[in-house]
Amino acid sequence: MSHKVCVAGVGMIPFKKPGASEHYDVMAAQAVRLALKDAGIAYDQVQQIYAGHAFGASTCGQKALYKVGMSGALIINVNNNCSTGSSALFLARQAVQSGAVEVALAVGFEEMSPGALSSPWNDRPHPLDEFIKVIDDVLGPVELPNALKLFGAAGQAHMKQYGTAMETFAQIRAKASRHAANNPLAVFRNVVTPEEVMNEKVIWPGVMTRSMACPPTCGAAAAIVVSEAYAQKHGLRSDVQIVGQSLMTDFPSTLDSKDPIRVVGFDMAQAAAKAAYEQAGIGPQDVDVVELHDCFAHNELITYEALGLCPEGGGEKLVRDGDNTYGGRYVTNPSGGLLSKGHPLGATGLAQCYELTHQLRGSAEQRQVANARVALQHNLGLGGACVVTVYQKH
Repeated sequence: MSHKVCVAGVGMIPFKKPGASEHYDVMAAQAVRLALKDAGIAYDQVQQIYAGHAFGASTCGQKALYKVGMSGALIINVNNNCSTGSSALFLARQAVQSGAVEVALAVGFEEMSPGALSSPWNDRPHPLDEFIKVIDDVLGPVELPNALKLFGAAGQAHMKQYGTAMETFAQIRAKASRHAANNPLAVFRNVVTPEEVMNEKVIWPGVMTRSMACPPTCGAAAAIVVSEAYAQKHGLRSDVQIVGQSLMTDFPSTLDSKDPIRVVGFDMAQAAAKAAYEQAGIGPQDVDVVELHDCFAHNELITYEALGLCPEGGGEKLVRDGDNTYGGRYVTNPSGGLLSKGHPLGATGLAQCYELTHQLRGSAEQRQVANARVALQHNLGLGGACVVTVYQKH
């Protein structure tokens, strides 16, 4: 049996730079309490909990949730790289849609360290070994952190294949800053121009400057999903519903194509979007507002194409026509996205859910997208997993 799934409550705390936040358990508990308050339910009504974190020990979820209560409810810890938060949401939604439970909670959190992402282990294979090898085979060895190398190579490939200018990525970064200026929860709220982005420190000549990469961030966010019947019975909100959602992993083409754009998840994003659209009974032309995984400005442009917001190779035109911001066809990352809002890995997918829920409720204040009725979420983790979610206002 398939049950309609409503987002009854969301919670999010301000994202902060590493060293400026409280510890992960405190942040997560705060986000959960905010979501419970927003939903208007008590913690003991929650039947299943999915706790997402990429850099925590095994039962960090329990550590965080026990600060809210010890109800005996099922708690499962989730780790799916940068798509961890939306993977937790996927599991919570699936539990409710299947009828296994009527109320589920997804929480994501991360307490990060400064600098580039790194593994705590150096005595075993790295999950991205094969991905890095493909990029090294294409480019030759490049002495850069792994994430920067992977997404920078994808951006460079797009530039070579379609003639995309580096300035276009600067425009995307500047757009993120303008959006984040209206988001009190974003870590960076200073507005920058494309010219200022281009004049920053170069970290890959001809490809990338410093702020085209998202910063390591600490934070937490949470969402409570319920069946429509439960919402109606208990007088909870049912105006925002998840009407399509797909979690995909990599296809052989990710590595076999030797294409950096596909190495960073283009094909699984495209397939996940297609499946989510079909479930929702819509197409990309029906979408009003988008929160997508702009870990690098380059990935935002590539993702426009993967999600079908424009044709393959059409990302630069979308940007230049202003169709990625207010007054254009789609408003992408009204929150400021990962580039300005920040990217605490476990929290990102649920922070996107928080933003889109408020957009569809009409409560996004200065960030509000006029008449938003259909929202699209894209959250990507290399290695790999991609979650695409369609929300609709009812």
